[in-house]
Amino acid sequence: MEIGKVNVRISALPLAVFVFFLLVVIASVVITGDNSILLWAVPSLVLLLIIPAALNYMSQNQYIDLVPVYEREAKNYSVRMINESLLNKPVRIKGVVERASFKFLNRPQFTVADRTGAISAKMFTSPQEDINKDDVVEVLGMVIRRFVVAGEPVINCVSIRKIDAETKK
Repeated sequence: MEIGKVNVRISALPLAVFVFFLLVVIASVVITGDNSILLWAVPSLVLLLIIPAALNYMSQNQYIDLVPVYEREAKNYSVRMINESLLNKPVRIKGVVERASFKFLNRPQFTVADRTGAISAKMFTSPQEDINKDDVVEVLGMVIRRFVVAGEPVINCVSIRKIDAETKK
């Protein structure tokens, strides 16, 4: 579902919870024959969809607002150049997605590789485009540690978008 410039996605987990409770409500009404359950169940079920969609919309909106700032301030780097000296600095890398995981939670992690190495790019919302393995992408983000105070540098991704293979250089 697209609202303005934001592509709102509800992840699989809230959808599974919605379906589970929908089945519980239907079973309760069928077994007990008491339709008054619907007075609280229907609004609750609606909220099970609205709340995750609203949270995704808000985080997407913030990320979209940050993209122009990162496009201005981020410098181009190869993966090999990203190290602890770049912590908390905006970076831009181009490469091929070797792995995409946790997309079903709207908290995807991508392993992006160029000719010099590979690095993890984490997002805390779903990207605007559907990014998959073998896509050639440009990543904008900030270098952070994998585990807040420890671990190797990774990219906290603000934007990941597909680009043409010819512009990858």
